[in-house]
Amino acid sequence: MDFTGTHLLADLFECDHLDDEARIEAALRASVAASGATLLNLHVHGFGTGQGVTGVAMLAESHISIHSWPERRYAAVDMFLCGKRHDIEAGLAALAEGLNARRVEQRRFARGYGAAEVESVADLA
Repeated sequence: MDFTGTHLLADLFECDHLDDEARIEAALRASVAASGATLLNLHVHGFGTGQGVTGVAMLAESHISIHSWPERRYAAVDMFLCGKRHDIEAGLAALAEGLNARRVEQRRFARGYGAAEVESVADLA
């Protein structure tokens, strides 16, 4: 398989500011900068006072997204950065720091193309 990029899924626990749109936007911007990615557009949507926030940073290299549950002090993060020159760890660290996450769990996946032997989705069902 040819390497295309790294896809990282992270769970952030015991976070602060998860209902604050401005704080989540600042954390996303810090994550983009720390990872060395190129920001194309950023959109953050809050669901009301005390409710969660969804944010997406569209990147030239793919995306960083977050969904928050302030009542659980929990946020789910999805980061996909193409190429090998980006620092996805630094991007995650900046996002976690911006939300004062006290615990972070992550899973990484190497993404690629050109693997003819890979089973189709229909075969996996």
